[in-house]
Amino acid sequence: MCTGKWTHFAPFLLRVVTGLVFAMHGWQKLQMGVPGVAGFLGGLGFPMPELFAVLLIAGELGGGILLIVGAYTHWAAKILAFIALVALLTVHITKGFFISEGGFEFILLLLAASVSVMVTGAGKWSMDAKMKK
Repeated sequence: MCTGKWTHFAPFLLRVVTGLVFAMHGWQKLQMGVPGVAGFLGGLGFPMPELFAVLLIAGELGGGILLIVGAYTHWAAKILAFIALVALLTVHITKGFFISEGGFEFILLLLAASVSVMVTGAGKWSMDAKMKK
């Protein structure tokens, strides 16, 4: 069995990989620039698209980095779960399941991973654990 010896590895792996995916998506949006992201969000009907573009970039990039290092994990994961839920409902839900069609399979997995990290915490190998000591 993998429990016991590897118990601390599972939350670490889930947290780091989820954080990496979000951080890279935030970095990608940062490279597009606020006007590019705002244009995308405006096309979806978001009010104040420039403000939401800044919040989205900061949320994905900053939240992803916080997950990677395991700092303020509960709050970072909560913000990322919210971002994933909004993306699921505004972009992907009408396009079916499969990502090849722009569907929701990938964002649903990111939402589930974010909720899991939010509920279970950062784990032993994290800044949160170090700050508790």
